[in-house]
Amino acid sequence: MMKKIAKEWKDLYRTKKFENEYCDESAELGMTCTKEGTSFRLWSPFAKQVQICFYQEGSGSDAFVTHRMEMLEKGIWQYKTEEYLHGVYYDFLLMIEGEEVRSADPYAKACGVNGNRSMAVDLKRTDPEGWEMDKAPEKEPEQIIYELHVKEFSWDAAGGFPEDVRGTYKAFTCENTTLEGEGRFPTGISYLKKLGVNYVQIMPMYDYGSVDESGEIPGFNWGYDPVNYNVPEGSYSTDPYHGEVRIKELKEMVQSLHKNGFRVIMDVVYNHTYSLESWFQKTAPWYFYRVWEDGSISNGSACGNDVASERTMCAKYILESVLYWTEEYHIDGFRFDLMGLLDVKLMNQIRRELDARYGKGEKLVFGEPWRAEKTAMEGEALPADKEHIGLLDEQIGMFSDDTRDAIKGSVFEADEPGFVNGMKNMEEQILHGVRAWCEDETLEVKAPSQIITYVSAHDNHTLWDKLSETTENKKQRQKEYRLAAGIYLTCQGTPFFLSGEEFARTKGGRDNTYNASIDINRLNWKQAEKEQELIEYYRGMIGLRKQLPGLCDKSAEAKERIQTLQKRPGCVGFLVDNRANDKEATKQQNGWEKLCIIYNANQKSENIHLPEGTWEILADGEDSYRWKMPVEIAREAVASPVSILILGQRK
Repeated sequence: MMKKIAKEWKDLYRTKKFENEYCDESAELGMTCTKEGTSFRLWSPFAKQVQICFYQEGSGSDAFVTHRMEMLEKGIWQYKTEEYLHGVYYDFLLMIEGEEVRSADPYAKACGVNGNRSMAVDLKRTDPEGWEMDKAPEKEPEQIIYELHVKEFSWDAAGGFPEDVRGTYKAFTCENTTLEGEGRFPTGISYLKKLGVNYVQIMPMYDYGSVDESGEIPGFNWGYDPVNYNVPEGSYSTDPYHGEVRIKELKEMVQSLHKNGFRVIMDVVYNHTYSLESWFQKTAPWYFYRVWEDGSISNGSACGNDVASERTMCAKYILESVLYWTEEYHIDGFRFDLMGLLDVKLMNQIRRELDARYGKGEKLVFGEPWRAEKTAMEGEALPADKEHIGLLDEQIGMFSDDTRDAIKGSVFEADEPGFVNGMKNMEEQILHGVRAWCEDETLEVKAPSQIITYVSAHDNHTLWDKLSETTENKKQRQKEYRLAAGIYLTCQGTPFFLSGEEFARTKGGRDNTYNASIDINRLNWKQAEKEQELIEYYRGMIGLRKQLPGLCDKSAEAKERIQTLQKRPGCVGFLVDNRANDKEATKQQNGWEKLCIIYNANQKSENIHLPEGTWEILADGEDSYRWKMPVEIAREAVASPVSILILGQRK
């Protein structure tokens, strides 16, 4: 145990003296390994002595050599050698407050099994063939985000994946898998290509602590338990014992996704660590964590600790980590878990740096605009939450829980319905969602680019399980399901959905399966085959969405495209100016200058008087492909019970 208590460390860190003497945003930290030599730099401002210990293996055995590190300015310790140490494992032995502390490298880029020892790595040796030519596919007019978990994606034996790659990064390189290997129904990458999504969001794939990478203890977890932020998770590799393998295989996964037309979003968790026994804590006690004035540990994450993103060296760490994943692994976007625990200044800084390197808005940035509890954020820092959306860059998005709950009901009260499943007086909320909340006075949304529109994610009930809590009749539930999908896929903002939503994914009614068995969490590919009609409905809606610039417009002016046509109990209708507003968007235009979209949640048909002119039926609750052979109507539209109706008008 350290001699100073948490409150004493807190008081020390927030002094100007500490900031001036030890904080350096330009400092180069971490390991560098090339044929010219290997260097290690560690920030540990109150260590009196630091030794670096080298090992032949990532676990077990004693160090074969130990060296004292040199103390530089600003609390930085260094060891340099002309030796090429690729593949050699290491950790640090520090003397802090009179006590000996052993720690892995917080800045590690590779590690041994279960992440307890870092590994020196020449990153060029981890590049798969053709990596230097790898690039993201061209950006489409609309971003459709599909949330996936590495293990869930390919674990199902019926998926047709080779047994030795099931549940691994390697499964994403299998391009022609089919159900049971019989060729009748595509799975994996082939399935995703047919579905029409263009962004794949991968749930945590950095090294996390809640699963034994050795496989000696079978386990499953979503992975929101960071240990080594800059190292891929080993349990998804074919060999977690050799540190370079997981790096190469993750790069192969990204490469395969890019080649097959998908951009890759990384789910990152910079708001807390797996435990307080972290490398942060061991090398700089309490610097990277928030503490209340009474000395108690801040726990806004509900995971035992909150990372102090507002502190200089912590912000530096997070920013550089994001840039590292972008540069080294060619990541195309980031989803920030509990972004409401990070601060506005840091999030805007991340956005600026990504824009400067890759072009404005080229890399997607969005997150959860909330936290579990209050957090002990220091100084004048402000949380990057829903309340402060107006202070965030226009290209930083937030999940809209308001739209989600308006459509299907509260995620916290299972039996509480939303618009599609019978809740009254939700019409105004739905219309706010259509405009991506840009006209709502309680929020300061600048543009639809700031809103992620969705009804299901890994958290809480799946859409099918939620509707099962409110609607007993299966046929009625199926209608509600399609209406829910139709609504969020025709709102402004960026559409997002959980893998398997399109085939009525169920987790047996469980609302939180973060550590449940893989059998509950896996994608059920036989279920997908059974629900081909529903999948086709999603495909048609996605295909139509991509053709509608009036819905895909992410600009601040986009809200002006929407005009309310009808608002009555259980039924809303609106008009959309669907004209393309620039040359690029012209590619998207399919001849419909105006849209009329009607959501009918009632148990009876609703007649809607249309503006003058001829209208074409583009989609309804039964058929999302009507736009391929549209039927013309004039002046009067009929929206079927519990159904969507999409109409288009040509010039």
